Amino acid sequence: MSVIIYNIFLGLFRIGTAVGSLFNPKIKKWVVGRRQIFDKLQATIPSHAKIIWMHCASVGEFEQGRPIIERLKTLYPEYKILLTFFSPSGYEATQNYKGADWIFYMPLDGSIRSKRFLEIIQPRLVIFVKYEFWFYYLKKIKYRNIPLILVSAIFTDKMSFFKWYGQLQRKMLTRFDQVFVQNENSKKLLDAIGLSAITTVAGDTRFDRVLEIASKWEPLPKIDFFIGDCKTIVAGSTWPEDEELLCNYLSGHKENSIKLILAPHEIDEKHLEGLRKLFPAAVFYSEFTEDPNVQSKANCLIIDNIGMLSRLYKYGTINYVGGGLRQSGIHNLLEAAVYGKPVLFGPVYKKYAEAIALIEMNGSKSFAEAREFETLANQLLEHETIAFDMGKQAAQYVTAQAGATKVITGYIQENLLFTN
Repeated sequence: MSVIIYNIFLGLFRIGTAVGSLFNPKIKKWVVGRRQIFDKLQATIPSHAKIIWMHCASVGEFEQGRPIIERLKTLYPEYKILLTFFSPSGYEATQNYKGADWIFYMPLDGSIRSKRFLEIIQPRLVIFVKYEFWFYYLKKIKYRNIPLILVSAIFTDKMSFFKWYGQLQRKMLTRFDQVFVQNENSKKLLDAIGLSAITTVAGDTRFDRVLEIASKWEPLPKIDFFIGDCKTIVAGSTWPEDEELLCNYLSGHKENSIKLILAPHEIDEKHLEGLRKLFPAAVFYSEFTEDPNVQSKANCLIIDNIGMLSRLYKYGTINYVGGGLRQSGIHNLLEAAVYGKPVLFGPVYKKYAEAIALIEMNGSKSFAEAREFETLANQLLEHETIAFDMGKQAAQYVTAQAGATKVITGYIQENLLFTN
């Protein structure tokens, strides 16, 4: 890709979002959120502030960046954290996050826009998370000699960086002072294109994050009351395909022999009404009261809020992670595995290293269709020893992968990035 093609892409992207915003609510949020963005930044951020800028694409990348933010806040309390997002979902999900001093959308890339953004915020250190590569931002940051690192990055040989047409993408990588990758395979790929001097295998900071969440776990009284003494499946980030499968499984068991806690990926009104029809014996969390009659009759609790899922997985006899029955693939496995519970998911998982590793260690199982899921679920619900051993492997895997945050923040300290 050349700079000319990149500029054409940016132009078409702006036109596409402008048109799309007329029909798509998510795209509209993307557009509206960036209106008068520079005026908002200038009105909010003091010119004298010492700023660490972290940029994430969305919620998943934020969860990878979060442990680093919180460690840096401890090490350097005099510095302010500016957190930016590309997507509305990331921006909206973090509005109550206290670890960042300011949370904004990142203005779309461009020579003038990136220059103006950097002139306003004047960062002392810039951290991009995982997949964020914006040509003009990286160029302007390098030109200003601002320390720039990429964290929790992961690469495959199918990416354009390693193709004959990937010259511009490779150039973007050279702008970073250090690239912290998740695994050895990613490092080998970067070594092969001459970037060994700036590449370090640190691991994935998500492991640090889920371990921190687990260490601070607190019970949820309503959940305790709903479950009682029943064995329970906690299903998180589910899509319609997952929900239909789980509904069929639940209907094949006598009343209240097992409980299902369902945390759907989408909680808009239309989807929740569909779930009410699909699970007629269910109760919504927002409506749930500690009434013995409700507890005895309801076999499914539908979580109609955001933010509880990482605590819910502690309650599962089995944990089910959604997304594996559709092309987009599974959601976050680690927050389900950290509690030492067996994890099940559908067949679309091959692009997730942690899923492959958990299956190899017998900490998780994947199923191809409903009958296979039923066999696995029955086995785990009926045989405590099998479930315990599988969950133990899952927890050991997560614990063994911890430490990426320490590697990254250690590099920042050792190289005095704030003062050079």
